[in-house]
Amino acid sequence: MDGDPRYADFVAERGDALLRYGYVLAGNPHDAADLVQEALLRLRGAWPRLRAKENPESYVRTTMARLHLSARRLRRRELLAWDLPEGTHEDALPRGDERSLWLALADLPRKQRAVLVLRYYEQLSDAEIAAVLGISRGTVRSQASRALDKLRAAVPADGAAFGKPHLGGSAR
Repeated sequence: MDGDPRYADFVAERGDALLRYGYVLAGNPHDAADLVQEALLRLRGAWPRLRAKENPESYVRTTMARLHLSARRLRRRELLAWDLPEGTHEDALPRGDERSLWLALADLPRKQRAVLVLRYYEQLSDAEIAAVLGISRGTVRSQASRALDKLRAAVPADGAAFGKPHLGGSAR
């Protein structure tokens, strides 16, 4: 295992994509980096049996989703602030409807957020999400429904965020 160039190649090739996935799951870059690091450490331990498989990334993404939901990860509750500290900064923060959508997504319970990320970011089916999270398909559907209801309430009915129509369903 030590010095296996295929592991190093995998990390170098897929690391950025895994970090983006972690960010969507966790909602902030620090927790995203923690998820990726822990999942890659677990992959390294499992590498001898996984390297022959075609897609070790599936193992890493599943591990990240489960870590995100685990009780161990509830070590702290952070309140994210959109206000920048004093000084210059080049990146633009979300504005208006986009900001309210990100804030609403950050406020979702971990399981609801994970279900939405796996459904809309990873484009997994309900059965695949259930397998990844170790829950029933019915729980996947109910968690997604509750999460979307919360997001619909937080985003204006005209759906101006991202220039897309509003998050489905009828106006209430």
